Amino acid sequence: MQIPYELQLGWRYTRAGRATRRNGFISFISGVSMLGIALGVAALIIVLSVMNGFQKEVRDRMLSVVSHIEILSSNGEALSDVNRTLTEVRAHPQVVGASSFIATQSLLARGEDMKGAIVRGIDPATESQVTDLAANTQNLNVIKALVPGEFGVVLGYELARQLGVSKGELVTLIAPSGQVTPAGVTPRMKQLVVVGTFDSGHFEYDSTLAMMHVDDAAKMFRLEGPTGIRLKLKDLHEARAVARDLSLSLTGNLVVRDWTRQNKTWFAAVQVEKRMMFIILTLIVAVAAFNLVSTLVMTVQDKRADIAILRTLGASPKSIMGIFVVQGATVGVIGTFAGLLLGLGVAFNIDVIVPFIERVFNASFLPKDIYFLSRMPSDPQMADILPIAVIALILAFAATLYPSWRASRMNPAEALRYE
Repeated sequence: MQIPYELQLGWRYTRAGRATRRNGFISFISGVSMLGIALGVAALIIVLSVMNGFQKEVRDRMLSVVSHIEILSSNGEALSDVNRTLTEVRAHPQVVGASSFIATQSLLARGEDMKGAIVRGIDPATESQVTDLAANTQNLNVIKALVPGEFGVVLGYELARQLGVSKGELVTLIAPSGQVTPAGVTPRMKQLVVVGTFDSGHFEYDSTLAMMHVDDAAKMFRLEGPTGIRLKLKDLHEARAVARDLSLSLTGNLVVRDWTRQNKTWFAAVQVEKRMMFIILTLIVAVAAFNLVSTLVMTVQDKRADIAILRTLGASPKSIMGIFVVQGATVGVIGTFAGLLLGLGVAFNIDVIVPFIERVFNASFLPKDIYFLSRMPSDPQMADILPIAVIALILAFAATLYPSWRASRMNPAEALRYE
């Protein structure tokens, strides 16, 4: 099978066949364009993979404390029939765990130190079904120490540090609603025994969350029972759909919210940042791709005689245009695939590359005392990689059109006048 001469000449011009100074310069510019596209594509893949990795790490740590779905009473009071609601939600095929709870904001005090906290009343027997934090063996042993009637509390590691308490010591819980006495409204307070601490790896929860037995929480906040139910699903990405199904099928006036809505602002911010980084880094690819314009313009000027001879031998303007499109597209394709290989190679081995760089330069990119992550995460996703490759190829192809069109419009007689 004979290869079309447009492809042969396009590939030859890409390699700058004749060893002249001008051809060498054109070849150098072609190499720079190719390298620019490769580095741009690689940078896009690496940055987006790291952003995906950070998002996944934060999401997983967040979901170790937060359940996939929460079902609450619409008036903030205790659920009218907890057992019926539990039976209904467990019938859904996506639900793998359910546990009742109470959640309210309160104050925790020890001496002169006072901190705002989210007090969550949990059922130690079923809590491990809905959160990874409770499923952890070490944390599970601590949570099982919550015995009804003893008014024990489990504090986040950072919250305990701020209050200066440790296991076995007392903290004072101040309820948000007071009690009426002859002397007026006075705050309701109760001393709790710290039975342990937990470390979720997420500062927001480690510094604000306190857990006690659901029965003790109901007595403390004067509730008739749990105010909500927390669920764990087979697939966390189906949370919105499952929440929608449950909101239509559950009996009673209930509010159903999934984990994406509980942290809507954070996830929206991450998506905006990722989108802006994609746009900014795509400009790098665009600059490299449009370097092809200058490369092809110089090539066309250098090959004026060749173009004129081809035209006199019967080559059509379309064929001439095809030669230079092949040349530019070759640079774009090689640069794009080189960038894909480089970017994926770094993205899949970033857990090896970053520690090596840290050892060489004696530096730490993610200090443990500042960030809750001590290693650089990476999560390459096809949904990011495929658009990057397609956009790079489209930009490279678009950059070839004008110079190729100019070459096809060249007048053979004019081109040969000074040869």
